[in-house]
Amino acid sequence: MRNRMTWFILFGLLTMGLVLAGCTAPAAPAETGGEAAPAEAAGPTAIQVFYPVAVDAPIADILNGYIEEFQAANPDITVEPVFSGGYGDVKTAIQTTIEGGGQPPALAVMLATDIYDLVNAGYVAPMDDYLADAPEGYLDDFFPAFMANSSYDGQLWSIPFQRSDVVLYYNADLFSEAGLEPPTSWQSWAEAGQALTVKDGDTVTRWGIEYPSGWPYWLFQPLAIGAGQNIVGDSDTEVYFNAPPVIEAVQFYIDLSHKYGAMPEGVQSIWGQAPTDLASGQTAMIVHSSGSLTGILDQADFEVGVMPLPGKEEGTYASVPGGGNLYIMDGVSDAEKAAAMKFIQFLTEPERVADFSIQTGYIASRQSAYETDAMQQYLAETPQAGATRDALQYAEAEFSVQNLGEVRNIFHDYLQKAYNGEMSPEEAMNAAQAEADAALEPFK
Repeated sequence: MRNRMTWFILFGLLTMGLVLAGCTAPAAPAETGGEAAPAEAAGPTAIQVFYPVAVDAPIADILNGYIEEFQAANPDITVEPVFSGGYGDVKTAIQTTIEGGGQPPALAVMLATDIYDLVNAGYVAPMDDYLADAPEGYLDDFFPAFMANSSYDGQLWSIPFQRSDVVLYYNADLFSEAGLEPPTSWQSWAEAGQALTVKDGDTVTRWGIEYPSGWPYWLFQPLAIGAGQNIVGDSDTEVYFNAPPVIEAVQFYIDLSHKYGAMPEGVQSIWGQAPTDLASGQTAMIVHSSGSLTGILDQADFEVGVMPLPGKEEGTYASVPGGGNLYIMDGVSDAEKAAAMKFIQFLTEPERVADFSIQTGYIASRQSAYETDAMQQYLAETPQAGATRDALQYAEAEFSVQNLGEVRNIFHDYLQKAYNGEMSPEEAMNAAQAEADAALEPFK
């Protein structure tokens, strides 16, 4: 299947543009330790790692610190980080480099959901052969929700690292002042948003809810899951855009503004602004990534509540995983691949995974990270971090199918048409289903 569809994927990938930020040179070495690593790469080896900086956290500084530690323990390996603005920028840079005949990096952090496109295009290498010396139980220690998008065609293609899920952040002080409890259903969520919206005449001075929808599929998925039907299933060539529960979820998003007046109408292109709006008191609740936790806690002067999104029925909840995995690129030498895997295992040692989670707000990708002393202390001081982890129990699979770019764009287009009132939810989702089915047909 992969070889048969490569021409189709490459055509789509070649249409994308290049956006790439500058690189940062590695700093001086420092001390390290930890669990066993894979076999030594032969001779001095230099590798690049392409890395996105997509949330309000000092990612570049953190990664440079890890590189210093790694190089101190492995003086035969040099790691050069290249930072870009987001996951799409990293993927585009790699695609453009490869298609232009250039040398790809040995390692990159890209979206877990990009697995099918990356494998079909031949950009990434399977990892199975480089895990022979991994500690016992290494892969089993990663949260299952994060491993869901790591394998394809019987092989392992990526390792979870910079992972998150969708959560509801709320101003617990405002809830308390209004005599409200955290929402436990769509109805109580809508009513709380309505009660916490404040107007001065016709001007809204505080929204009850802000719900970013400029990149809508990810934050929409928990609504669909909460209604009883995810937009994807077990097959990599099927979507459920026009299932009745999904249409109902679209209608609920619209109702939050049109029926309850609890949030702004239409598409809300406020991804970067929403955490600041919550912290500054301009909204009482936001739907956002768990990766924004640290930034929100640093800004807010009130008690920040964190929970999975309420589901349609009383006492039900929903979330969806997100974020990036570590991929080894094909087209680099075996020595570079071995060095890249060694760096991957270094980055994913429990103590370092815990440290990364503490410093960024991302969910620690390994379960054993939560048993470390540092994480135990952090959870005692910051229980919200435990809430982002606990939301994973309500998570279902993130949107990932064959021909993802085209199918995702179809869904985005029609979902936003429904949000903006250009089409009814039923009309929009029926059109999205028909076009997505056509885009997926060659892959079946």
